[in-house]
Amino acid sequence: MRDWGADSHPMQNQRASLVGATSEESRALLQIRVALFWKVMFFISLLSCVAGAVGAIVKPGTQSLIGLAQTAHAGLFWWLSHKGQRSVRFSHALESGGLLINVTSCAWLGRYLVGAFAREHSLVTAEGALMSDGYIMMLHVAGIGLLLAIRAALIPSAPRRTVLVTAMVGAPLVASAFLVATADGGLAARALDSNAYPWLPATAALLWGYVTITCAVLSRVIYGLRVEVREARRLGQYVLEQKIGEGGMGEVYRARHGMMRRPSALKLMRADNAASSLVRFEREVQLTSRLTHPNTITIFDYGRTHDGIFYYAMELLDGATLQRIVEVDGAQAPGRVVRILTMACGALAEAHSIGLIHRDIKPANIMLCLQGGERDVVKLLDFGLVKELAVEGDIKLTAASTLTGTPLYMAPESIVDPDSADARTDIYALGAVAYFLLAGHEVFNGKSVVEVCARHLHRAPDPLSARGVTVPPELEAVVLACLEKAPDRRPASAIELRRRLEACAVEPWNGESADAWWSKHKAELCPDLAPRVGEPKTIAIDGAPRLASVAAA
Repeated sequence: MRDWGADSHPMQNQRASLVGATSEESRALLQIRVALFWKVMFFISLLSCVAGAVGAIVKPGTQSLIGLAQTAHAGLFWWLSHKGQRSVRFSHALESGGLLINVTSCAWLGRYLVGAFAREHSLVTAEGALMSDGYIMMLHVAGIGLLLAIRAALIPSAPRRTVLVTAMVGAPLVASAFLVATADGGLAARALDSNAYPWLPATAALLWGYVTITCAVLSRVIYGLRVEVREARRLGQYVLEQKIGEGGMGEVYRARHGMMRRPSALKLMRADNAASSLVRFEREVQLTSRLTHPNTITIFDYGRTHDGIFYYAMELLDGATLQRIVEVDGAQAPGRVVRILTMACGALAEAHSIGLIHRDIKPANIMLCLQGGERDVVKLLDFGLVKELAVEGDIKLTAASTLTGTPLYMAPESIVDPDSADARTDIYALGAVAYFLLAGHEVFNGKSVVEVCARHLHRAPDPLSARGVTVPPELEAVVLACLEKAPDRRPASAIELRRRLEACAVEPWNGESADAWWSKHKAELCPDLAPRVGEPKTIAIDGAPRLASVAAA
């Protein structure tokens, strides 16, 4: 385990810390913030134009045209920064180049306002013109400084870059105070012997220095806090990117390993579950991690966060659950169903051989995915995790009570005595999944958990043929055999069930069939695998409890 105590303080190397974030995250965040900045600038410029048009500042004139040009400029840059995927370099160019254009036009607008003010108030003395010059210059510095402060707050930037950008865009404003003066109600080059030297340009430079320092502090605080949070949470091994699922006892996130960058799916088990469930969770994840069958999902890691949330990390799959597949496409072809069931039997056979019973076989826990270039590869999920059923509520969900499993797929013996579950319990559930795939609906349904459980206990399933489903007779016989009430009348093992399935005469479901099906349906089946823009979450891992449990074993 890495010695995190040897790491430097999070704020010690801010520049290096940003490298830890993926380039795509940084690029996307920068583009979003630059677009937001220009959106704010657009509406500020628009408001200024409206105020100028009604005479709130001066009478409409040339300044109104400049204001409209600034509004159009901000709107154009907003559109450019928002459109498509922009590179980091392009976003930085829009930010700094756009600001330079905007502030340069503001500087000339300020000079124009000085002349307009002198004409409006008939300022004939040099002292009066100079005072109006200083007054308007300070107003401009304050207004533009506010825009730069907004930029520092919105756009992720290192303090050094903020200083450079703020100094660069302030140069035209300060230079205009040096070079341009009011003369006879108009503008002219400032004479070297002007009384404006040195106080007016020095005041402009000093005020802009205050703006630069303020913006740098804002960037350091906001940028530094972001880096510090990222570095502090880097103690965790996994960065959570997107929530992709939720169950009765926890949530599943798309994640990546903090150092290896390996994409993973991370399941979090809520800390408010009973202590006995958490202990059993750890024990059974340890057993599950011993499974190596290619149709069983691979578990990479497990443990708990610092705030007591248990987790386990598993391979990230590109595909969809059987539940979702039937929702989208209805009943499936017998050949495809046989292929799915035979692969699932292989995964169950390995688990049963080490005494691990799944207890919650259902369509939502079986996934078809793309792996190794092959479509329709079965992955059995949530092996051996305890799912405690609520007596009331949604019969498709598992939650806290005394039964273990999902009622729509529970064997009769699991309902009567949950502790009696064995390999044949999983066989019953797999038969119910087969029925669901072939018919497009569950074996039994009802208005409550009690009603569904009663039907599993006392009612024989309707033959598929009685429901208008055409399947080979031998396949229907195998499915109904799995759904026998008495465990000893079902196939005795997953190996026997696989043998009987392979003997069924069905039209083969090959790679071409799978490719064609996925080409047609993937867009509506797998939207959750698309990248999500935004700040990822991270979790901090507490390795001590896991090490203690391993040592005790």
